[in-house]
Amino acid sequence: MKTNIDSTVRSRERLGAPPSSGGLSSGRPSSLRLLGCVPVPVHGLESPGQFSDYRVENGKYIIDPWVFTDRMGMYRVLLNKTATYFAKFGPENEQNILWGLPLQHGWQYSSGRLADPGRRTNCGYESDPLCISIDSWWADMNYFLSVLPFLAALDSGIMGTSPDQVTLLPPPRDQTRFCYDVSGCRSSFPETIRKWKMFFQYLQTPLSTFEGLLKYSWNAHTASLKDPIKIFEDRFMYYSKEEENLGVNWAITVNYLAASQFPTTLIRAYTFQKGLPPRILNSTDIAPFISNFTELQNIIVVALNIIGDMNRVTGSLTLSIWKILMMTQAARKGFLEFFETVFQSVGEVSTILKLLHFEWYETSTMWLMPRSVTISSSSSPRLDHGYSDHSVPGELN
Repeated sequence: MKTNIDSTVRSRERLGAPPSSGGLSSGRPSSLRLLGCVPVPVHGLESPGQFSDYRVENGKYIIDPWVFTDRMGMYRVLLNKTATYFAKFGPENEQNILWGLPLQHGWQYSSGRLADPGRRTNCGYESDPLCISIDSWWADMNYFLSVLPFLAALDSGIMGTSPDQVTLLPPPRDQTRFCYDVSGCRSSFPETIRKWKMFFQYLQTPLSTFEGLLKYSWNAHTASLKDPIKIFEDRFMYYSKEEENLGVNWAITVNYLAASQFPTTLIRAYTFQKGLPPRILNSTDIAPFISNFTELQNIIVVALNIIGDMNRVTGSLTLSIWKILMMTQAARKGFLEFFETVFQSVGEVSTILKLLHFEWYETSTMWLMPRSVTISSSSSPRLDHGYSDHSVPGELN
């Protein structure tokens, strides 16, 4: 699927940021000042920003999670409804830690990962670009990080709308693998719903802290992936082994990010997105030598491979050790500073990771040396508020 950033669209608006009047944004353009001109992904501003933007039937809002704009709209509503509670941490909703979810979903769409991976239908392609495929592993996993948090938020009362006023439409098949309302999700996936509800309840308390919110949100995030990683294992039949490894390794890496309580605020999540693969991996893609990937994107794929393989070989011992190391706030702060240094020093880190990559695979007898390789280079990403116009697709305004 070819989904390009519309370079002609520039806005000082940001998805989910409250307008200067202090009220909550309806998702319509407003004059905000934090980020300046940022590219907007195709269809990024077409998604609903409030409940009234959805279709209404018999007094209920109808949401189809298998349409990209509808699913993205759920994130927009969440960002808008929680903006007031994050205002004490920074202006214009930039410190809202829910930003990581829509940014990740935007990357999945722009990189073609929500389209039918088997190409048996037109879902997600030029004739039906907003369709989210039931066969997409990424889409099925994301369902549990979009619909379930949304329903938990409704159940917590933070949305100001009763769960009975919302109807979620099922996919065309495999309906029993999903849930569609609070009671059904609470019955099928109790831990996920409980932890997301705890997050939204804690968010509404006047004594909530940023550290506390990160802890609750990451607990809910990791719980959201435990069930679907098993339920949708059969979806990998549509992908190359390289893409399968990327998905599995990403799910493993989430646990390491959770232990470090990585702050998924707008700027940090936006910056991290630039390192994610801009397309589905094929059988000939061998990182760090993927010629049409940036150096940073090659680095990220290698890092995910190393983390995933170390986790499997050690039987999750590395994760247990990592959790112990990340128990103190000072350690988590140190990791975050190191993480940002990585993104500022692409060239140096690339050399280190390539050496680690070869050494790890040679010693674990899993490495096959490519016959010919080419290395792509690019400039280091910026960590300040000024984003370049050639950003990797997937970020939202």
